[in-house]
Amino acid sequence: MRRTIQIRPITRAAFAPFGEVLDIDGAADKIINEGLCGRYHDRATLDFNKGRAGVSLFNAQKRDLPLTLNMMERHPDGSQAFLPMHQNPFLVVVAADDGGAPAEPLAFVTAPGQGINFHRNVWHGVLTPLHDPGLFAVVDRIGEGANLQEHWFDQPWHITQTN
Repeated sequence: MRRTIQIRPITRAAFAPFGEVLDIDGAADKIINEGLCGRYHDRATLDFNKGRAGVSLFNAQKRDLPLTLNMMERHPDGSQAFLPMHQNPFLVVVAADDGGAPAEPLAFVTAPGQGINFHRNVWHGVLTPLHDPGLFAVVDRIGEGANLQEHWFDQPWHITQTN
């Protein structure tokens, strides 16, 4: 039996159990820089155990759909924010926890210019740009100890676009 996941547009409400959608939706919280810049304040809940926030750059290879999902991962000691350094949408795959393993995954596609922040310990797929370039700024935990758990599926999931 083929297990299929349909991709849907990402919304704040649908993604809330897993993290935050990072964008400039709505009015700016404050106008700064001589009135020329809107500040959209405190959009992500950064959460780290025994470490500090760090900013890294990831340069991921573009993926094509349909996509086979063989593995998901989570970071028990820190949240992880992905901020695209381009205006292209990307694929976000998440799952609730089911006894230490991912439950049935959900797949979302971001709008151009949106980023996301995974809450600490949320199962998610790997960084999946759908266009080149795949350059992202990533804010996550820098610190001692392992902060990665992987789960490999016995039977893969197939991710397809909605019609």
